[in-house]
Amino acid sequence: MKKIAVIYHSSHGHTAHIASHIAQGAATVAGTEVHVLQAAEMATAPEALLQYDGLLLGSPTYLGGVSGAFKSFMDATGKMWRTQQLKGKLAAGFTVSSLPAGDKQSTLMSMFTFCMQHGMLWVGNPIIPEQQSGVSYEQAANRLGSWSGMMAQAGHGAPSDEFAPGDIKTALLFGQGFAETLLRLR
Repeated sequence: MKKIAVIYHSSHGHTAHIASHIAQGAATVAGTEVHVLQAAEMATAPEALLQYDGLLLGSPTYLGGVSGAFKSFMDATGKMWRTQQLKGKLAAGFTVSSLPAGDKQSTLMSMFTFCMQHGMLWVGNPIIPEQQSGVSYEQAANRLGSWSGMMAQAGHGAPSDEFAPGDIKTALLFGQGFAETLLRLR
């Protein structure tokens, strides 16, 4: 049984909503156990990461980067970095912002760099944008066209569960794909 942690920060519920769908997608893969954890809690006990085989990291994009709470979680792993305790774990990232671009790529790159410094293995987003095959933009998986991780858009001030159907589809597929990749590793 492979253990996956979906670790996220969410101020307004949007990132939490996407995290739950990613976890749901990952849980559809037999042989996986999925835990959804808040970054603030993990910042107080980062050594708990050692029990997981795969880490799915999620933060809203604030001013072109991860949120302060998520950065605090990342910083709390500093002692683990010195001894490379997370080396070889599978990792991926996801983010939400209120604009279609919103500089989400910067957030994913921050997560990527964090994971690379820890010696983790990064999984991107292999989902082909479905609008290429005629699916409407709102319904299309990977409608925002991100390859480095999963991106979603929540309208400014929108309810926490109000996303384009394509973003929910993407979250489910992203989680499933991550879990399938993890099971391929020995």
